[in-house]
Amino acid sequence: MTDSLLRTNKDIEEIYAKYVDTIYRVCFLFMKNQADTEDALQATFIKLMERTVEFADEQHEKAWLICVASNICRNNLKHWFRKTIDISSLPLVDEALDPQIKTTVKRVLCLPDKYKTVIYMYYYEGYKTKEIAEILNKNESTVRSYLRIGRNLLKIDIGGEIYE
Repeated sequence: MTDSLLRTNKDIEEIYAKYVDTIYRVCFLFMKNQADTEDALQATFIKLMERTVEFADEQHEKAWLICVASNICRNNLKHWFRKTIDISSLPLVDEALDPQIKTTVKRVLCLPDKYKTVIYMYYYEGYKTKEIAEILNKNESTVRSYLRIGRNLLKIDIGGEIYE
């Protein structure tokens, strides 16, 4: 699979089935509501169909999709209409989740984007800091710093002490 023009419907369906949950979660971290998340998810896979992207392996494919999804969400959040809606009035987390998990997810969602993204990629997707740095085009030390600051912000929110 070297060219999007050579991708068949079956190829796209396989990629979609493999990564839809991951990309949905990435988009939800940014958008914080189901409707906008689904729009960003759809836009991500449309970009995949439109682009002639050559993937080295599955990790590269997944990283590309996460990067595209993040960029689409950031661009959507810059739109003027989003600034007029009170996000706090929208449901953030699925009601079926365990209350403790729901509380943790809400706290992560409240973090600034740069911390929220690296925490998600590190803890939920299992990426190493070096891989996150490559995907986000940041220095590895910057990613480690974002992780440390994000963890500290979560500890403060929970009411714990910060140890350096």
